[in-house]
Amino acid sequence: MKILYVVSEARPFVSTGGLADVAGSFPKALAESGNSCSVVIPYYKNSIGAELQEKLEYITNFNVPVGWRSQYCGIFKTEIDGVTYYLIDNEYYFKRDFGIYSYYDDAERFAFYSRAVLEMVQQLDLQPDIINSNDWQTALVPVYYSIYYKHQYNMWGIKNVFTIHNIQYQGQYGLELLEDVLSIPLHLASIMEYDGDVNFMKGAIETADKVTTVSPSYAAEILDPWYSHGLDRELKNKTYKTTGFLNGIDTELYNPETDRQLAENYSADSTRGKNLCKTRLLEELGLPAGDEPVMAMITRLVEPKGIDLVKAAAEEILNLGFKLTVLGSGDQGYEDFFRALQSAHPDKVSFTCGFDDNLARRIYAGADMFLMPSKSEPCGIAQMIAMRFRSVAVVRAIGGLKDSVPDAENDDGKGLGYTFRSYNALDMLTTINRAYNAYKDKRRWNLLVSKVMKEDFSWKQSAKLYLGLYEELCGEQKK
Repeated sequence: MKILYVVSEARPFVSTGGLADVAGSFPKALAESGNSCSVVIPYYKNSIGAELQEKLEYITNFNVPVGWRSQYCGIFKTEIDGVTYYLIDNEYYFKRDFGIYSYYDDAERFAFYSRAVLEMVQQLDLQPDIINSNDWQTALVPVYYSIYYKHQYNMWGIKNVFTIHNIQYQGQYGLELLEDVLSIPLHLASIMEYDGDVNFMKGAIETADKVTTVSPSYAAEILDPWYSHGLDRELKNKTYKTTGFLNGIDTELYNPETDRQLAENYSADSTRGKNLCKTRLLEELGLPAGDEPVMAMITRLVEPKGIDLVKAAAEEILNLGFKLTVLGSGDQGYEDFFRALQSAHPDKVSFTCGFDDNLARRIYAGADMFLMPSKSEPCGIAQMIAMRFRSVAVVRAIGGLKDSVPDAENDDGKGLGYTFRSYNALDMLTTINRAYNAYKDKRRWNLLVSKVMKEDFSWKQSAKLYLGLYEELCGEQKK
């Protein structure tokens, strides 16, 4: 089967979060299962490292219609770990100085990109069986395919899958963009119109053959107005083609047995290496050594990540006996809070503003617990990475957190962490206290963390589910 994975960012080229991690690991899992998988991303010349750019091979160029305009498009190509990567080049749209998103013309930039992907498919005669687009930046791929390409030579029969990673960001713009910028005829406005605006994600839900989300729980949650950010009415009408599969992680990239950033490598049954990583982490962060549990957070400091709960309960968490380390950036108010908390408790709190991938790995490896009290969490991969590094997750049972972290005190014996349901600081604190009591029982704790690290969070199972969906769409029998 030939799969084309269309996304706005992907490791190792460019990353702003979990989407790039998925795009860097899921296609590799598809390729390892014997399928042909290619990934398409924009060629962000100011954001992709020179070493990677040197590996790119120029293929061809052509023009792409954008409203009444015709814009240059170059195609570059490389192969990494059995996956072919195509990069869409247009310096006007993608050679920007301040990151890859949040520009005034993002609607036009990603309309160009979506149309360029389909032009590339036709020009290079790629003939994929499946095009899997992701989030609002690529939502126009199924829209354009349904309007302009599905009956064209060498484009017939392609099936479109659209994956929602975060429904909060939908690509909402004024209706005046419809014809002039998006090249969508006025008589087809109903495909894109939602609540008086153009809505990219709504267009993809309308036109894709299947819609997926990044966890089964999230697929159910976004039918509720509380979580849908307004799209629940559209999704309720399309439940027949919507499903959810839990994301995985790259278990080779995140591997405490081989990661060179760690003070000492360790396995699921080893405690020595984990303990040394904790000691070295405390030294690096300037916190005193001790047996107190280290609670870590590696997160964007924004309201959906549940930072308000942490603010409300921070003093009580420290009074229980925890050390707290936080790595992240975001809203100024949250950053200032953690700076003040560190200043008030320099022997218990470490706050690093920003993101450092190498430090993040050392935190995963050195922490005893990993806190994710999210208000909403489509999937989350940080909790899986933490568990991969033998850190026990303490999470709110929402979205992918609910699907990946069953509570350790459940009667079924399948528990992996500690969970709470209500978006409430007291409930979170009660759960943290349960985890603290378990930590004090070393035999019980070591059994739990050994079990946590042995859990398979690779893409193997999820890739099988996606392949089953792809094969169903293509009318193939499962082998």
